[in-house]
Amino acid sequence: MGHSQLEKQKTHERIVTLAAKRLREEGLEGISVADLMKEAGLTVGGFYKHFASRDELVAEAVQSAVESWRRQLEGKGIDPADVSLENYADDYLSPRHRDHRGEGCAYAALMADIARSGEAVRVIATEGIRKNIESMTARMPQPDTADARRNAIIASCVMIGAVGLARVANDEELSNEILDAAKHFVKDLAKDSGK
Repeated sequence: MGHSQLEKQKTHERIVTLAAKRLREEGLEGISVADLMKEAGLTVGGFYKHFASRDELVAEAVQSAVESWRRQLEGKGIDPADVSLENYADDYLSPRHRDHRGEGCAYAALMADIARSGEAVRVIATEGIRKNIESMTARMPQPDTADARRNAIIASCVMIGAVGLARVANDEELSNEILDAAKHFVKDLAKDSGK
């Protein structure tokens, strides 16, 4: 790959990464191409060297946001499959995650927006949900695959919903209580029922 092509790829990735963060902070409709390009230190005209449309950028940014946790761990040399359910719950259901939505879970930040988005974004999000459920199922101790999958779905729903509600609450004590209750519930799912 030539130098200019490599630079173009790096710039493209920088725009997508920035867009993924901004979308999680402000919603799918919350940022404009002009504002994003200005923040990236680029001109609006340069946008079309990288993307055919804003919708294309949004789809790539959602893809990036959905995969960000896995990439962060792999960047630290950690296999996401090696993260226990207890450690996953501690990290996900933390005040740090609640308070830094731009760096966190795309589903907790964008669930309603994604549900109202176009088909391309929903396809990306659905595939991410499938992968998350599979990896969460592998963390469950239940020997029966159907039980483990059911608990994985429940844990995912509880965790995503808890972070969303904790962000909604303008009472820090209530917000922390929501996170703690969800964390205890999910950790209980990690205990083998002995069946």
